[in-house]
Amino acid sequence: MELPLAYINEMKALLGEEYEDYLASFEEVRLYGLRANTLKISPAELAEKGELSLSPVPWCESGFYYAEGERPAKHPYYHAGLYYLQEPSAMTPGAMIPIEEGDFVLDICAAPGGKTTQLAARLGGTGLLISNDISAGRAKALLKNVEISGITNAIVMSEPPKKLAERFGGFFDKILIDAPCSGEGMFRKEPDMVKSWNEELLTFCREQQADILEHCASMLKTGGMILYSTCTFAKMENEDSIQTFLDNHPEFTLVPLEKNWGFVPGCEPLTECVRLYPHKIKGEGHFLALLQKTGEPTPCSTPTEASIGEKELEPFRQFAKETLTGKWKGTFQIYGDSLCLLPEGAPATKGLRVLRSGWQLGTLKKGRFEPSQAFAMGLKKEEVKNVLDMSLSDERVIRYLKGETLEAPEAKDGWTLVCVDGYPLGWGKTQKGRLKNKYAVGWKWE
Repeated sequence: MELPLAYINEMKALLGEEYEDYLASFEEVRLYGLRANTLKISPAELAEKGELSLSPVPWCESGFYYAEGERPAKHPYYHAGLYYLQEPSAMTPGAMIPIEEGDFVLDICAAPGGKTTQLAARLGGTGLLISNDISAGRAKALLKNVEISGITNAIVMSEPPKKLAERFGGFFDKILIDAPCSGEGMFRKEPDMVKSWNEELLTFCREQQADILEHCASMLKTGGMILYSTCTFAKMENEDSIQTFLDNHPEFTLVPLEKNWGFVPGCEPLTECVRLYPHKIKGEGHFLALLQKTGEPTPCSTPTEASIGEKELEPFRQFAKETLTGKWKGTFQIYGDSLCLLPEGAPATKGLRVLRSGWQLGTLKKGRFEPSQAFAMGLKKEEVKNVLDMSLSDERVIRYLKGETLEAPEAKDGWTLVCVDGYPLGWGKTQKGRLKNKYAVGWKWE
């Protein structure tokens, strides 16, 4: 691979005698990773299934390496949302930010969703997660990954940081900034990125990073934390960005990050940060800095969303009575014809570009309720009265994922939750032993 001279000089200055070891890492085999979705399955349970050759990623409790040549995306468990494909080093920000149950969390550069799904799993269905990406196109991919993962407490948006800051002053406990960067840490994995690298790109990214950090500072509660990460080695995008921010914001301090597994301290004087190099670890390049806001508490005036009345909920209540077990409570709201269930304390979002607020339960049309794909993915088998639970070896599993009608003599008439080995895949509607397929059209197996 031919690297730009300016980049070579930069890396020689950073690495010194280790530069040749870094170059040698380009000849090593590429590493592949996936992360167990603990909203649905534990890492141990996933490994025990033996469907893939898995070995643990040391810095992420739910992370695994899988063998080159395996195709985990062409497996029913992937369609059931049991795991997310993610480069091992990219698991570090979501693993190292100190998430606690009940936190209000912002993932501000969230697409395509790797870190968002990791944050949601750590919240365990509690608190609130706002997942935002300024690109509306990329946010659509983000939304699909939120839904397939069975996340019920997220709001997916597509807004610039400035507009979010105008609405969410002092609102969040934790913010993850997976900042836009020059991508130097991915050169080994994606050689085509080398072609777009130049010093003007670094300057542009630095400006974007400063803007995002500035707006996130005002959205964080006192005592809250920002985890800033990039997948680049450039000091100007990493330590220099953080130092400038600290110089402008004396209310923030750096929190030391763990230096195990071959991770190395950030460049002087910001040794609290951490750097990942491909010649030091089994993964690609990354940088992380953890910032905490100190000082007097700041008031938050973000209004919360109100729930709709029971009359509007009648079609859903009837569906729940016929199809579901248990009682369904929370903040219900209608957006267009979509009925959504929002977590407690969810903010009002009128005037913002929102792709999804909370858990989309389904649609309300002419006094009828029809459940959504997202609703199925966030349910557990025991929460539905009528279930078609097929084993992995059942040929109907793939046929269902392809959108075909199934013979299902074991299923009762009515709405049916279709599962593989107990994990939901989607809905069907059974009549006289035949299941009409309701799997999402855009998700079909190809």
